[in-house]
Amino acid sequence: MNRNKNRMMVRRIVDLCMTILLLCLMAYQVTGEEAHEWIGMVMTALVVVHQILNRRWYGAIFKGKYNVYRTLVTAVDIMLLVSFALTAFCGMSMSGYAVPFLYGLTKVSFARRMHLSLSHWAFVLMGLHLGLHIPVMTGRWKLSEGKKNLISAAFCCAAGFGLFFFLRNKMPDYLFFRVPFAFLDYEKPAFLVFLENLLMIVFWAFLGAQGASLCRNVYRRKTNRKNPLLPVVSMMAAVILGLALNMLFSSGNVQNITNTDWASTQEVAMEETERAPTAAASLWPDENGIER
Repeated sequence: MNRNKNRMMVRRIVDLCMTILLLCLMAYQVTGEEAHEWIGMVMTALVVVHQILNRRWYGAIFKGKYNVYRTLVTAVDIMLLVSFALTAFCGMSMSGYAVPFLYGLTKVSFARRMHLSLSHWAFVLMGLHLGLHIPVMTGRWKLSEGKKNLISAAFCCAAGFGLFFFLRNKMPDYLFFRVPFAFLDYEKPAFLVFLENLLMIVFWAFLGAQGASLCRNVYRRKTNRKNPLLPVVSMMAAVILGLALNMLFSSGNVQNITNTDWASTQEVAMEETERAPTAAASLWPDENGIER
């Protein structure tokens, strides 16, 4: 019993560290290039440790029956693992600090585009992965319905703001290869960068948790089933709040990317590339506008 508790504790610690490191990796303008690479290396190591700790999952993939919930969890987990692996591979192919001897493992211009897009997919899938496992992790919590509803409402509001920041920071452009390099605000305070990243991952975790609750509710006994509309309404409320905030502040009240902003960002990027032109996190072209 104690052995199982210790193993579970180690898993939770590893999961928490991975989540924190992911937030740091998405805050490149705060950490800088060299730290970004080393954090990425630690993250890669923890992903390997996570796979070892959960190695039984691989043996169970082709066993048992698949319901909607298990299918969804398995699909998200596989896509997350693939996105992590490819992000790490592309990052190492551009490394200028952590593993510079792997530089040029693949074409750098290709690695840069893939690294930029897949890292954001990993961010989204990580949020969904966390959310899908929340009902299992919190299933033994003994909370009153009032407290559960209060916590759900709080996370719904946080998720709505997360969607707002997700759209305001142009995350869909990175996901679907619409831009070849990152637009980053180097003047934004560090705590705001981390707060926005946290709220964005909360949005996807909230969707995952509500989706998991909806799927798991189908297979409960009729006497224990809850209203299936509650998760749907919660997700819709978070999405509507995020879209409403985006529409409200899209008229210029919130700073958007402009040519002036891009010029200042380009100057900072060129300073970074002069110090380490081959680093994994260099997501911008060189001073002549040509991708290396």
